[in-house]
Amino acid sequence: MDSTPSPSPASPFDMVSRALGRYIPRREAAAAARPADPRGERAVRRSVESDPTPARHEQILGAVNLDRELRVTRCNLDAPVFAGVEAPIGSPLVDLLPPWDVPTVVRRLRQVLETGEPHVARVQRLRRADGSELVVSMSILAAAAPQEGLTVTLIAMARRLHLYAAETAIGTSLDIGETAQSLAESLLAWGDVAAIDLDFAVWTGEVVTGQPQGRIRLRRAALVPERAWPDGYVTPGDDLPGDASRLLAHAIQRDDAAQAIVIPDREAILRVLGSARLVRALVPGDRAAGVACIPLVLDGTPPVVLGVAEVWRRTERPFHDSELLDLQELVARTSHHVDLARQHQREHTQVLALQRRLLPRSSGDTIETASVYQPATPDSAGVGGDWVNSFPLPDGRTALVVGDVVGHGLGAAATMGQLSMEARALLSAGLAPDEVLEHLDETVSLLDDAESGLAAGYSALGSTCCIAVYDPVSHQVALSSAGHLPPVLVTPEGSAEPVAVSPHPGLGAEFALREPFDVHTFAAPPGSMLALYTDGLVEDPTLSIDDGIRRLADAAATVHPWDDLPQAARHLVSVLAPVRQRDDVTLLLARMIGYRKGDTATWRLPARGDAATRARTLVSARLKQWRTRADTRDHVLLVVSELVANAVRFADGPVTVRLIRAGHELLCEVGDTGNGRPRLGRKGLLDDGGRGLHVVHRLTTRWGVRWTDTGKVVWASVAR
Repeated sequence: MDSTPSPSPASPFDMVSRALGRYIPRREAAAAARPADPRGERAVRRSVESDPTPARHEQILGAVNLDRELRVTRCNLDAPVFAGVEAPIGSPLVDLLPPWDVPTVVRRLRQVLETGEPHVARVQRLRRADGSELVVSMSILAAAAPQEGLTVTLIAMARRLHLYAAETAIGTSLDIGETAQSLAESLLAWGDVAAIDLDFAVWTGEVVTGQPQGRIRLRRAALVPERAWPDGYVTPGDDLPGDASRLLAHAIQRDDAAQAIVIPDREAILRVLGSARLVRALVPGDRAAGVACIPLVLDGTPPVVLGVAEVWRRTERPFHDSELLDLQELVARTSHHVDLARQHQREHTQVLALQRRLLPRSSGDTIETASVYQPATPDSAGVGGDWVNSFPLPDGRTALVVGDVVGHGLGAAATMGQLSMEARALLSAGLAPDEVLEHLDETVSLLDDAESGLAAGYSALGSTCCIAVYDPVSHQVALSSAGHLPPVLVTPEGSAEPVAVSPHPGLGAEFALREPFDVHTFAAPPGSMLALYTDGLVEDPTLSIDDGIRRLADAAATVHPWDDLPQAARHLVSVLAPVRQRDDVTLLLARMIGYRKGDTATWRLPARGDAATRARTLVSARLKQWRTRADTRDHVLLVVSELVANAVRFADGPVTVRLIRAGHELLCEVGDTGNGRPRLGRKGLLDDGGRGLHVVHRLTTRWGVRWTDTGKVVWASVAR
C-alpha cells in the first residue's frame, strides 16, 4: 500500500479498502502469522494456488486507482488470492493484462474516463509474476471528486460466481453482436481463444425452429481476444467455409440432446479438418492445439440449436470433465439471451424497414428535400417511432410532416405507420394542417381505447406531430403542431430562428386539456430552408432543450443556398447528434424554390354574371403568351369557365382565378367564399345539375377541393 492521502472518505477506492481491512488480513499480518519460510513469497504463491479449500477460492476484493494516463496511483491487492499480481505505484495497468486483452481493456478505460459511465463485471484475466493467470471480475468506475482518474475493482472469482457474473454480463444487451461478444469474453476464462459461430438465420433475426436439416450456414459473431489475425482466418462477420460448417454441424445434428465435442490435440484437429485451408480458417495459431465445441441450444421439443461456441487451448492445458461441465452450464444458461437478441434483431429489422419506407423518396420542382434517419444505439429498447415525410399534394403544394410516436418497437412502429398514412391521405384530400391534426388526435385516442382491442397493451398517448404545407406560388408555409418541437427557418440571408409555434399538448390529450390546433402562416421566399426534426437531435443531458434548439439553428445557419442538401443534412446530424444517443435522430431539410413569377397568373373577379366570360378572356391571353397548344387551350378555357360559373352560382363574394404552368401540366384554381363541397354525381352530361363537374372530370387528369379560412379552392390539372 502507498501512503498517498485519501482524496475523499467516500471514494470507491477507500470504501473497497475499508472492506478489505475489515475482513481480509493484510499481507504483512498474514505473513507474520505464518511460520517463516526461507522460500519466501514463491512458497506463499504456490500454497495459495495449490490449496483446494473452497474458502480460499471464494470471491476476494481488490482495488487499484489509476490516473488519466492509466498508471497506478494507489493499490490494494493484499488478499492472498492476489499473490503474485504485482501493481507497483507508477506502473501501467496494462502490465497486468495478457497482451491480446490490452486494446479492449484500454478502450473500456478510456470510455469511462470520457463519459463517466461505469463498466461493470467484465470477466478478465490478470498475469502473475510467474506467468500464471488469475480470473477476476473487473469493474471500472470514475474516481470520486476531486480525485481524477479511475478506480478499478477486482473480484477473484470462484467457479459459481464466475458463472453468475458471466450470465449477468451477457444479459445486459439486446444487440446480437454484443451478446455474442460478451459470451465469448466469458468463455475466455477456460481457454486462450473463444469464438461464437451462429446459424445465419439467428444472425439475421429470422425464425429458427427445430434442428437444422442438411447443410447449415454459420457466421462468426464474436472472437476474443482482439488481435491481428492471419489472412484466411475467420473473423467476426465472415461466413465459415462450407466444409467447416458441415464439420461443426456434427455438434448440432444429433438424435439425442446436443452435447459438447472435444478434439484434444493438434494431430486430431488436423485429422478431422483434413485440409490446410480449413486449418487456416479455424485454428487460431500454432499454440492452440485442443478445442471444445459447445452447442447453443434452446430447451424445447424439439430443442432449437442457435449455433456453436468454441474454446481453444494450448497443448499443456487439456480440458477436464469438470471444466466441460462448467462450459456447458454457462452456454446453457446464456443461450436464451442469444435468442432474445435474435428476436430483437428481427423486430429491429422490421421496424427499420418501415422507417426507411416512410422516408421521402425525391424532391419536386418547387422544393428540394433531404432527410436523415439514425436509429438509436443498439443497447436501447429498439427502433423508436420517429418519422418524417414529404410529398407533393395534387394541387401543386408540398406537405412536410414530422412525428414522434411514444415508445419503441413494433407497437410504436405500427402506430407510426398508421398516423403517417392517415396524415398523407387527409392532406391529399385537401384538409388543412390543423384539421389533419384533429383527426390524428382522435385516432390516437381511439387506439388507446382498451375496449376497442386496438391498443394491444401499447399506448401512443402523448405522441407529437408537426405538419407544414408549402405553397410555391405565394411562397407561404402553413404550419400546425401537436406538442412537437418548433421547426427552424433559415432565410436566404442566412439568419436562422425557430418558428413561433403556439404550445399545444401532444396527440390524445385528455378532453379537458384539448385546445383547437392553431395554424401559423409565415413567408418562405425562394432560397429559404426549413428544418424539421425530432427531439433526439437536440436533447443533451448537459443542455436545456432551448439551448439544443439554438445549437440546431446556429448550425443550420451555416448551410448556404447552393450547398448540397443531402450532404448538409448528414453534416448537421454528425455535429448535433449525441455520441451515445438514447433516442432516434430524425432530420428533414426542405429548401424552398417555388414557381417562377412568369409561370403563374392570378386574377380577382367580382361574383357577377359575366365573371366566366372575363375569366376566359384573361386566361386565353395568358395561354397565348405561354404558346400553349390549341387543344390544350380549349380544354383549359372550358374548365375555367365551368369552375367560375359554379363559384358564382353557389358562393358569395369575389372569385379568385389562378393559373400555374407546372412541368407537363397546367393547374387551374378557382377560389370562392362558399363552404359547399362540389360532388360528381351520376347525372348525365345533358342534365342541368352537375353538368359542369362532369365536363371538368372528362377534360382533366385530376381535380379536387381544398379548404381555406375564407372558403374553398377547386383545382384541376390539364395535360399540356
